[in-house]
Amino acid sequence: MASDPSSPLLLSPARLRTLEMRNRIWLAPMCQYMVEEHDGVPADWHLVHLGARAAGGFGMIVTEATAVSPEGRISPRDTGLWNRDQTRAWQRIVSFCQDQGARIAVQLAHAGRKASTWPALPRYRARRGTVPEFASGWRTVGPTSEPFPGLDAPDALEKADITGVIDDFVAATRRAEEAGFDAVELHFAHGYLVHEFLSPLVNTRTDEYGGDGPGRRRLAREIATAVREQWPAERPLIVRISATDWIDGGWDITQSIELARELEQVGVDALHVSTGGAVIADIAVGPEYQVGFARTLREAVSMPVAAVGLITDPAGAQEVLERGDADFVAVGRAALREPSWPQRAAHELGVRDPTLYPGAYHRGSW
Repeated sequence: MASDPSSPLLLSPARLRTLEMRNRIWLAPMCQYMVEEHDGVPADWHLVHLGARAAGGFGMIVTEATAVSPEGRISPRDTGLWNRDQTRAWQRIVSFCQDQGARIAVQLAHAGRKASTWPALPRYRARRGTVPEFASGWRTVGPTSEPFPGLDAPDALEKADITGVIDDFVAATRRAEEAGFDAVELHFAHGYLVHEFLSPLVNTRTDEYGGDGPGRRRLAREIATAVREQWPAERPLIVRISATDWIDGGWDITQSIELARELEQVGVDALHVSTGGAVIADIAVGPEYQVGFARTLREAVSMPVAAVGLITDPAGAQEVLERGDADFVAVGRAALREPSWPQRAAHELGVRDPTLYPGAYHRGSW
C-alpha cells in the first residue's frame, strides 16, 4: 500500500494489489432488505444508497451481504448474485459508484442456519423467527441440524452439499467479475454459514469438516482458495471474520489468528474484523469496541486489516490508524445518518480535497 505523507492517514491513498483507493475509509456492508420482488435483483434503492456514499467520498464501498444462492439469503428481500438478471443490475450500480471515484466490493455470503428470516425493518417488527415456506421462506442449512435460538432447525449439509456451496461461491465470483466489481469480500462472520462451521459452539460434526481446529476451518480455506483461483489476480480478495464469539469455549482470537494465517497463505489480501453472531452472547457494545481485535490480528499477519464497530468520529478514526490498530476503518451506522461522512472527515482533519466531491457538488464543499 502507498500513502501520502502530507495527508492524515485516514485521507491518504492506499492500495490492495493493483487496486488504488483514494482514502482508507470503507463503507461497511449493511443489509438493506429492500428487494421487494424477492428475486435478489438490486434495484433503485441500492443504486441511490450505495451511489450516495460513493459521491460522499468513501474510498471503498462494500455492498450488503449478497447471497451466492437463493437459500443463502438472510431474508427474502436480500440481494443476490446467482443469475444474469442480478449481474446486469449490479453492473449499473458498480459503474455509477466507480464514476464517482469510489472502489466497490461485493460481499458474497451464505446465511446458513440464520437464513429465511423476517427482514429487520420496522414494518416487520412484530414478526420473529423463520419465514415459513408459504410466505416466501425456505428450508435452511447448517453444519448440523441444531437451530439458532428462535429459528427453525436447518438441514445438516452432506459432503456433496458442501461442494455445492463452494461451487456457488465460485460461480458468484465469476458474476462479480462480469459486473465489474473491484474486489470481492467473503462473509465469514456474524454467525452465517462459514462462521457456523468455524465455531466449536455450533459445529459439532465429526467428519473432516468438524472436530479439531483444522477441520472446522476447512470450509473457510476451501472457499477462499477456490475464489482466489477464480478471481482475477490483479484484484483484491477480502475476508470478513468475527474475531470472537464472546463466550468461553467458542471461537476466539487465538483461533482467528490461525485462520488469518491460513487465509493469507491462500492469497487473501485483507481482513475485515468484526465479532459475534454465531450464538447469543452478552456483548459490551461501545465506541470502537472491536478495534482491539483488529490490532491483534494485524500484528499476527502481514496483510492489512480493516477495523469496524461504532467508529463514528473522524478524529477517532484517524487515531485508530495512527496507533497502528488497523490500515482501514469501516463506517457503518454513522454512514446511514451521513452519506458524506468522508467529506466532513476531510474538513475536520484539515484536508481540502476537491476529488471527494462530484463536480455538481463543489459549491457545497466544507
